[in-house]
Amino acid sequence: MSNTKAIPLSSDPAAEEGDSQLDRETRKLEVRVRRKTDFAILPLLCSVFFLAQMGRSDLANAKVAGMDEDLGLTAQMYSNVSSIFLVGYILFQLPGTLLLRRIGPPRQFAGAMIIWGIITACTVEAKSYAALMVIRALIGCAEGFIQGAVLYLSFWYPYNELATRGAVLASTTALAGSCNGLLAYAITLTLDGANGWSAWQWIFLVEGVVPIAWAFVVLVLLPSTPERIRFFFTAAEKDVVLARSRAMHNTGDSRIRPKLILRVLVDPKFWLITLIDAGAHFCVSALSNFTPAILQGLGYAGVQAQLMAIVVYAAAFVGILSSCIISDRLRKRGVVICVNAALAAVGYALLLGLTGNTGRLVATCLVACCAYPIVVLSMVWMASNQVGYTFRASAAALVNVVAQTVAIGGNQAFNDPPYYRKGLSLSLGMVCLAGVAAAVLMVHLRASNATKAKEQHGEKGESLRRYTVDEVGNRHPDFFFSY
Repeated sequence: MSNTKAIPLSSDPAAEEGDSQLDRETRKLEVRVRRKTDFAILPLLCSVFFLAQMGRSDLANAKVAGMDEDLGLTAQMYSNVSSIFLVGYILFQLPGTLLLRRIGPPRQFAGAMIIWGIITACTVEAKSYAALMVIRALIGCAEGFIQGAVLYLSFWYPYNELATRGAVLASTTALAGSCNGLLAYAITLTLDGANGWSAWQWIFLVEGVVPIAWAFVVLVLLPSTPERIRFFFTAAEKDVVLARSRAMHNTGDSRIRPKLILRVLVDPKFWLITLIDAGAHFCVSALSNFTPAILQGLGYAGVQAQLMAIVVYAAAFVGILSSCIISDRLRKRGVVICVNAALAAVGYALLLGLTGNTGRLVATCLVACCAYPIVVLSMVWMASNQVGYTFRASAAALVNVVAQTVAIGGNQAFNDPPYYRKGLSLSLGMVCLAGVAAAVLMVHLRASNATKAKEQHGEKGESLRRYTVDEVGNRHPDFFFSY
């Protein structure tokens, strides 16, 4: 028997060259697929969120444009109007997210846009506080059906690409805030009094008509799921798309398993990520609805406040993109969240302690720059650590339901103009809570991974391996948590 070692086939120069060429072609194909996916999905999905945020933040600009005087709204009434939107939003998030595969993302997102566009346009006829409450609640119901967007992205992107794409999506909300301020400024200067309508009525009309028209573009062009690609990708590219989707533990035959939803609620990881998201949403929702009013408290007049809001939202835009790109490159979520929470806390402390307008404006920008990214990163972190369609979809919806419920408290807390010290103090506490919860979750996930590594090839691991990821979720022995 010869003791000569067998030489691997890849050591043959010709074989190595062939393998290298194959690897290069595979990498080129993967890059092409990633770029095509970005091109096919991100612009359209971002447009949906852009228009949704325009509709959400138009209330703040309408207030500055005279809506509260025309309808006789007190500070508490305005807080109620901004909060009732979230009630509708909360009620329809869970069904809207769970039904995403069944209805199909293009139909669901486009349908929601048409409905909220029609209702927003009807705001021009609102003559009372009660009418405004009903209208904002219905808009919230419709917008609840687009909150499966992060779940939709997880159909198409692997873990190490998800935060950056989530950042691109979320940054459009900050961009929308800036554009909304500019649009409101232009409408106030040019259309106030036209056709007998006040500037705030024109704001709602313009921002209602646009999503109705754009919805048909989304319906026709937005891809549904990787398994239902109709055009734009070649056969070879479709195979890569499906492989990328499977890397996120997706399966084409995934279905809703109602009995598994309750398992999400008994998972401590779910509640920790919920605390993070709730703390961030408390801050972000208040910023969305009260930034122009806060700026008025700094001494800026109505139109000036709308313009200065652009600066605040620009800071949020930069913060979202930079934080999420760093998070993807480091493949770390918790650390980046903790840093952002600490910096946002500094911003709130400065807002409470400073008296000069310039310093308070800088502090407001710091808060926006650091609070907005936490919302994105917490949802991406959740999506990365929940596998199986029912688990991921229900967790995404339920985290948002709790977070938006807490956000109602954020809106109610900002009822002491012009300095809003009560709301700012509570926001400081909530962003600190988010940072602490992120630190605890990191420790918990590390410990969970250590336990899973010990049990992976033991009796418990083999027992769980008989089930699919859709059935056991993140308890599957071959799945490990990211932190």
